[in-house]
Amino acid sequence: MSGRIAARLAELGLHLPQAAAPVANYVPAVQAGSLLFVSGQLPLEDGRLAYRGLVGADLGLEEAAEAARLCALNLLAQAQAALGTLDRITRVVELRGFVACGPAFTDHPRVINGASDLMVAVFGEAGRHARFAVGCSSLPLGAPVEVAAVFAVAD
Repeated sequence: MSGRIAARLAELGLHLPQAAAPVANYVPAVQAGSLLFVSGQLPLEDGRLAYRGLVGADLGLEEAAEAARLCALNLLAQAQAALGTLDRITRVVELRGFVACGPAFTDHPRVINGASDLMVAVFGEAGRHARFAVGCSSLPLGAPVEVAAVFAVAD
């Protein structure tokens, strides 16, 4: 991995994980025109779920935001696998964040800030994006967070 974004990741002390293989009937990323849609990513580290449980019960806010940050790194790994280089990304268009939590938990935006903050740190102003952050009762494999993305890409 080389290029402007790779240099920025290194400057931030970040390393992209291996892009995870799909676990069901979907593909990790689809490019439609100048948009790259990346399927929801879990907080995987070395191929294993790094965080598990419900936010607000099993994990605190800081741990959950770190899980969302790890989801964002996995999004970038999938984008790199699909595009060959992250330098083709011209803008982070949208993040879609899901937080597994109980009904009393209401800090979904602060959890997904873990992913949003990473995108801005990596891409600067082009990392600012639209997004949603919603709660749900469970996520695949017992993950506390899942994040999907849409990126604008250059040819």
